[in-house]
Amino acid sequence: MLSINQSEKRMRFAGICLAIGLLIEALCLMWATPIAFIVFVTMGGLLILIGLVVYLYTQVSTPVAGD
Repeated sequence: MLSINQSEKRMRFAGICLAIGLLIEALCLMWATPIAFIVFVTMGGLLILIGLVVYLYTQVSTPVAGD
């Protein structure tokens, strides 16, 4: 079985959040109703923000191999 450490799990989660957020925002661009803007900002923006925060936290909290 493949060995996946904690930072790889976090990176995968961040990538999935970013991809889903971008997909939601792309779908909302084709939807021409007022609710589309709310979904665009809340759902898409929140998922992208979560993905970015998790990615940056993973980069900062991962120890350097030489230490």
